[in-house]
Amino acid sequence: MIRSLITSLLTIFLAAQLGFANAKRARDWGIPFEGAPGKFNAITDVSGVAVGHATIVKGSGSLRIGKGPVRTGVTAILPTGQDYRPVFASYSSLNGNGEMTGTAWIDESGFLEEPILFTNTHSVGAVYEASIHWRRARSFHNSETETGWASLPVVGETWDGRLNDIHGHHVKRRHVLEALDAAQSGPIAEGNVGGGTGMVCHQFKSGIGTASRITKSGYTLGAIVQANYGRRQDLTIAGVRLGPRLNDLMPENPQSPESGEGNSILVVIATDAPLLPHQLKRLCRRVPLGIGRTGGYGANSSGDFFLAFSTTTIENTANGELHMVTMLDNASIDQLFQATIQATEEAILNALTAAETMEGINGTVIHALPMQRVTEALGVN
Repeated sequence: MIRSLITSLLTIFLAAQLGFANAKRARDWGIPFEGAPGKFNAITDVSGVAVGHATIVKGSGSLRIGKGPVRTGVTAILPTGQDYRPVFASYSSLNGNGEMTGTAWIDESGFLEEPILFTNTHSVGAVYEASIHWRRARSFHNSETETGWASLPVVGETWDGRLNDIHGHHVKRRHVLEALDAAQSGPIAEGNVGGGTGMVCHQFKSGIGTASRITKSGYTLGAIVQANYGRRQDLTIAGVRLGPRLNDLMPENPQSPESGEGNSILVVIATDAPLLPHQLKRLCRRVPLGIGRTGGYGANSSGDFFLAFSTTTIENTANGELHMVTMLDNASIDQLFQATIQATEEAILNALTAAETMEGINGTVIHALPMQRVTEALGVN
């Protein structure tokens, strides 16, 4: 039992580390983008934001439900790191064929009080429950009562059943705790990691991607995505429709030749700009413009969920019932709309360029985006 646990954890660690070490990002291939990125070109450029992954890759061959092969995981985004601090937030969707829990209270209250977790469709319940255990074990809310603080975890999902034994429920409490405890600032592993391990975008291998922008006023905005959507013929990079030119690397599945078309995306936007919840809602509504730049359109089968938050501190006053807030003038918000669109587009392409070809259940193979051919088609180095 102990040996099996050690082997599983080692597999998770090595998969995450190797995926990160080998990842090459879209800019590294010369793909042109608008706007100025932050130091890490990641959501963690927004001070205080932390991200962690738990990646589960094991087994090969024929699907045996409950046994594998397993290609899945969890990604955790902590808006203020390991310290509890409510922040203004908002939420929206493009097409709602999916799930992101906890968003009703975010829309009602205007606050985000939880870590955000990405996983696969059938692991939402397990991740939701594990998040509550983590918050209690880590005293994320310092409640003075035995019953503690009621929590409404934020868990988003996309479907990885093309590659993963999704009915096997392989995401366990320990994986969620690992992702949350591992969350840190700085560079972020992308591609076949965390919740994005088994995901597919425009019928190429995809996963987790991130990017950031520094606005003209000096605000930082970052995006992180779990990309699992799109038809091959719609794939667009740097304004060029490349899908029809890359039609020879379609997903290979001996049992279902038509499988591989992804249909969902999760996007989280973070910023240090002082925005109120209704302004953050406006950022959420610009996310689809970034998705559209890559060829996504919000299909009927798609679950497209977007959450935006501001890390600006809400100040206390001598009167415990009152708080002091600062808001950006609406006339100055266009720079953040542009940053949202640009960071979303680049985060998706980073998810694609960092991901590597993967074989999953029943010999299904999802190919990596052929970057040499992409750069040749775009005329970049």
